[in-house]
Amino acid sequence: MRQAIPAWIRIPVFFLLIAGVLEYFIDSGDNFAFIEYPVLSAVLLVILLFLIAAEGILNAVENIMFQSLSPEAKERYMRAQEERMKKYDLKRISRKLAGTRPISEEGELELDHNYDGIKELDNKLPPWWLYSFYISIIFAAGYLAYYHLWNGEDQVAEFEKEMLAAKIAVEEYKKNAPDLVDAENVELLTEAAELKKGEAIYQTNCLACHAADGGGGIGPNLTDEHWILGGGIKNVFHTVSEGGRAGKGMIAWKSSLKPAEIQQVASYILSLQGTSPANPKDPEGEIWTE
Repeated sequence: MRQAIPAWIRIPVFFLLIAGVLEYFIDSGDNFAFIEYPVLSAVLLVILLFLIAAEGILNAVENIMFQSLSPEAKERYMRAQEERMKKYDLKRISRKLAGTRPISEEGELELDHNYDGIKELDNKLPPWWLYSFYISIIFAAGYLAYYHLWNGEDQVAEFEKEMLAAKIAVEEYKKNAPDLVDAENVELLTEAAELKKGEAIYQTNCLACHAADGGGGIGPNLTDEHWILGGGIKNVFHTVSEGGRAGKGMIAWKSSLKPAEIQQVASYILSLQGTSPANPKDPEGEIWTE
């Protein structure tokens, strides 16, 4: 077998098999293992060099052993080699798969049919065709049993299952990606560390219009229950992000603050509810309830 397949085919095949096994067993996420772990590239290079070296050593040893034989032994070895190579003759393998017979043997296949000198042969179907037909029958039986007897998942069920898995993955990703927060999925932050960050953003950007304690100035009072554009974390997040009333309201801060920062400052603003500012501005808007 080794003599039948040239080295330039054997070496890449063995190398790809080894690389495939490593890729299968090494968990590298969405990337290839040799990309995720650069050291693996060095290992694969060493394996490739080893295969090339092993091939060269085997050829050298075989040549030395052959040269050490007597002329008669060399002749016997070459004859045995020719006999072994017959098993890997591509033409012979092709004829066997096709089920054809040499022209010299066609006389044995002739039927007693003669049409104006045209003779009919009793050729059997090629083995490859028969085996493919048998495999298709087995596959059809399995298909029938799986989908019609055991109620296997059809394309619609698989699609719905994959869509559900994708939805869960997206939701999980959004939980771990704060900058994907929007007015639809934003949640009120209550941790002291997050509120402290929101206070720092407020003191930097908001106190000029709403006062340091939220009592209001140019902008409305943020400590009472009245809201012009609605209260609650979703409405406040949207107002800070998109801005207030057209022409006289607050600017849109989405170009200056990240979504996570808007969530922090919106949560801090809501934490001012019920506090007592030094100079509270008169209520504006409507009382808002959840």
